Amino acid sequence: MRFLGPAALTAASLVLLLATDGSVADLGSALDAAPDPARAAAVATLGGRPAGDPGAVPGAVPGSIPPVELAAAEVAHAAPPAAVPPQAVPPQPVKLARRVLADPGWTERREQLPRQLFAGAGFDACSAPALDTLKAWRGTSPYGAVGIYISGAQRACDQSRLTADWVRQAQAMGWKLIPTHVGLQAPCSRLARKPHHIDPARATQQGRDEAATAVRALKSLGLRTGSPVYLDIEAYPRGDRACSQAVVDFAQGWTQALHKAGYYAGFYSSTDAGIADLAAAARAGSSPLPDAVWYARWDDRPTTTDGAGALGGDLWALHQRIHQHHGNVQESYGGAALTIDRDQLDAVVAR
Repeated sequence: MRFLGPAALTAASLVLLLATDGSVADLGSALDAAPDPARAAAVATLGGRPAGDPGAVPGAVPGSIPPVELAAAEVAHAAPPAAVPPQAVPPQPVKLARRVLADPGWTERREQLPRQLFAGAGFDACSAPALDTLKAWRGTSPYGAVGIYISGAQRACDQSRLTADWVRQAQAMGWKLIPTHVGLQAPCSRLARKPHHIDPARATQQGRDEAATAVRALKSLGLRTGSPVYLDIEAYPRGDRACSQAVVDFAQGWTQALHKAGYYAGFYSSTDAGIADLAAAARAGSSPLPDAVWYARWDDRPTTTDGAGALGGDLWALHQRIHQHHGNVQESYGGAALTIDRDQLDAVVAR
């Protein structure tokens, strides 16, 4: 999962100014002239910390996972560092229509559906790691969960290791799994490596179709009902209402079909693209929406409590968040090296 939004591109230019010119005064002028999101991103890149603490308000998006008591046997917990106030200025939301799809029986089914929650550090890698690597990392690394790309026509890397036996052995070691699906992308996406896009006229049905593919993969890997699968929507330029609405419609079809099959729906995107649009849809009253969100904001802050400045305490706040906070880093434990993205979890994982 890789993202670089418009604000981040501007921020990179500002940081380059400092690296090449060395002038703090020039950098300050450039920051003052930059748009708010770019200025905040540049400050984050340079290690700046704004003052103030916004706090949080309990609550959850309609259709969310209900509050639970986290038993020690159910949740492996690694306490994250103390929260730091968010550095990013939330993007201005696109006004989206309220759209409600039938989701019959989900509220009752959800109450009976087994689920596995995990709170702590995790990582995702482009290919499922070798089992020997997972064995070397287990107990020597800070991580307890690993993202796996189980399905989707636009996965970037080979998944030849990813079999039902791999899943069985990884879980037997104690690893928690984060299933992910990479299919159609936003209509306005500009990613050359993912050329297949959502059709706004058929977005809801396409979301259902992608969910059906993901369910087949979950079953083939031996992942049981009550598992989630996270829909990977890479960053896209915002401001196009039709594009944003298509992404939300797609996510609603995805959620509806997964609920019908007995699985939780997850959604991955960057905070200034898909996550911002999903939040706008939630506040408009659209449903059903994904049960958990995995948001990318590479701010080096391993916490889920503030939503990286993009999610308030009223949205996906009840053990429903994963934060991808650092990308493309190589780490080595027990003599085994991997290139990974770092994540902090407080969310449902596979069973």
